[in-house]
Amino acid sequence: MTLRNQIYCGGILLVFILGFPQAQATAISGVDIFPQDHVWNVPIDTLPVDARSADYVSSIGTTSHLHPDFGAGTWEGAPIGIPYNIVNNSVSKKTVTFDYDDESDPGPYPVPANPLIEGGPDSDGDRHILMLHTDEKKLYELYYAWPVGDGTWTAGSGAIYDLTKYDLRPDTWTSADAAGLDMLPGLVRYDEVAAGEITHAIRFTAQKTQKAHIWPARHDASSITDPRYPPMGQRFRLKASFDTSGYGPQSRVVLEALKKYGMILSDNGGNWYISGVPDERWNNDDLEGLKQLKGSDFEAVNESSLMINKDSGRAKVSSPGVIALPGQSSAPTDPDKDGKYEDLNANGRKEFADVVLFFDHLDWIVAHEPLAAFDYNANGRVEFADIVMMYDEL
Repeated sequence: MTLRNQIYCGGILLVFILGFPQAQATAISGVDIFPQDHVWNVPIDTLPVDARSADYVSSIGTTSHLHPDFGAGTWEGAPIGIPYNIVNNSVSKKTVTFDYDDESDPGPYPVPANPLIEGGPDSDGDRHILMLHTDEKKLYELYYAWPVGDGTWTAGSGAIYDLTKYDLRPDTWTSADAAGLDMLPGLVRYDEVAAGEITHAIRFTAQKTQKAHIWPARHDASSITDPRYPPMGQRFRLKASFDTSGYGPQSRVVLEALKKYGMILSDNGGNWYISGVPDERWNNDDLEGLKQLKGSDFEAVNESSLMINKDSGRAKVSSPGVIALPGQSSAPTDPDKDGKYEDLNANGRKEFADVVLFFDHLDWIVAHEPLAAFDYNANGRVEFADIVMMYDEL
């Protein structure tokens, strides 16, 4: 067997036996919640302040306090936060009839028996049901969902998202949220806080919003035309100067995420209310510290420079420069100027020796090189499939 075949076939065997680490986006139960360069998952700490920032913050409330709308225990008999359900192919899908059927995905939806519902099964609030389908890698979300009794359901609206893609909803369409956005990607979860970092923007609400929406939002729900009010989809962040050192460990992780990834205005509701998942492991006393923050601690961000296509959630990310691989004297190059760095040994051409280098140093590339430069198949991660694609193109 030639060296070429050994690398190709042997590599496939190693993948099945050992697997390779990947550049991870936010993941739940092994499912990436959109690719790493999806707008939900992209840092905005270096983006410019929006020209309307002062107006937007003032309209929401400069002295109004931040409110973590999640925690342990119950509030008025209901869990605190928005839960989600993990489902798979064993869950039969149900027919759902919608009030806003012209702006809802018809389904069917994998509603499990006794699903976790926002506010609990007897709630008359928003009654969101979020379902992460691990076999399909899809997210199903319902607003104001009620069982009918014959195995079917009714809901105000519903949306389905392929978590491997960047597709946004049709413009002007609602979702399970007023902004026409997905909900689960913006929820604060205990597991990520316990791990020490939140790597996505956070969903939040405001009482009064503008009759307008900006990317990535697709829908608005207001009659206010005054431009001093924020549109749906507006992104905010905690000011970089804010000192987080005096806060509890759970609160500090949330605050650092609000600095780096910010929060996206997704619905009408309480001013500065950030959304999360109920969990008995939350320390409510720790989270209480978040209420010390005021609107004046935040600023609106202009993220228009991230938009590649108005109908896509993929964000334009400025990658750091590539660096030389171990044992190489020069950094990889991009011979055909397509943004992909296939010349790993920097000799000016793409050849089998580059495939060997990619195979030998995949782990190192994942850890040290910019994602976009080596994600040849554009699926949001660097993995063995990119080596195969590079080989096939020789």
